[in-house]
Amino acid sequence: MNQRVFRLTLAALLVVLCSSVGAQQAGKIPRIGYISGTYNPSNPGPYVEALRRGMRELGYTEGKNFIVEYRGAEGRLETIPGIIDELIRLKVDLLVLPLVRAIETAKKATKTIPIVIITQVDPVATGFVASMARPGANITGIATLQRDLSGKRLELLSEVVPRLARVGILRSSDEAISILGFKEYEAAASALKIQVQSLEVHERNLDLEAPFKEALKARADALITITSNPLFSNSKQVVQLAIKNGLPSMYEGSSWVNAGGLISYSANDIEVLHRAATYVDKILKGARPADLPIEQPTKFELVINLKTAKQIGLTIPQKVLVRADKVIK
Repeated sequence: MNQRVFRLTLAALLVVLCSSVGAQQAGKIPRIGYISGTYNPSNPGPYVEALRRGMRELGYTEGKNFIVEYRGAEGRLETIPGIIDELIRLKVDLLVLPLVRAIETAKKATKTIPIVIITQVDPVATGFVASMARPGANITGIATLQRDLSGKRLELLSEVVPRLARVGILRSSDEAISILGFKEYEAAASALKIQVQSLEVHERNLDLEAPFKEALKARADALITITSNPLFSNSKQVVQLAIKNGLPSMYEGSSWVNAGGLISYSANDIEVLHRAATYVDKILKGARPADLPIEQPTKFELVINLKTAKQIGLTIPQKVLVRADKVIK
């Protein structure tokens, strides 16, 4: 083979090789890592489906131009660091994280993989981002203002429960977010001249009946549950215990009311996850998380379960019912 033929053959081989690599890259399907704190590995639940629906509405087809690498922690927060490590080893293109513990872990674990957060805490105060307008680094997403609604929930309870004087706050003692939540309710209750009582449960030894006994012993007039993984994983038992003990119950999300809770006031969590798809879309198209402002909901929904009200012998005032976004009859 002469020199000229050798050069032409080598050039042709390089063209084929480059075309093959390009085709592989072009055919690479972006993978989105998602962690649920409560659902199990085989049951993604409605929140992941809301994200998937949002992606479909933006023109994506699952399996063709996006894949969700779903992982369920089943209420065991100690497994989250291992799940984050697994998703990073899989080289996912993006993480969607609705859990404070997962956000904290991922922030320490990676500075390069984009992270879309859905958080009920202040992302600036907790150090997740530099500012709401320009988050900086590799994190952006949605702050649901969950903690900012503590006072409004107490006000609504005072309208629903005659002569409301004492409220039990059911919370997990194992989560920092729960401590912060209780302090918010405590401050709001002081302004409303309502007493609050901390009713703690422990993740490793979950006894849900004990805090209800404490509430009744202290003559609590109502109950507020601070959403956490251990409690959300046992939401049906929580709402049934509230009904059994005749306690009007306020929750931080409508899924509790759908399960039998009395009343909730919050952002619509399903729609928040649906909205998170727009962040995923922008990042997959080249936007930097650092430049995408943190969004906050502009609408909050009041959901009331009249079936539960009847079970505990409570009449919901008409002035509250007319303000409800959804009434379960």
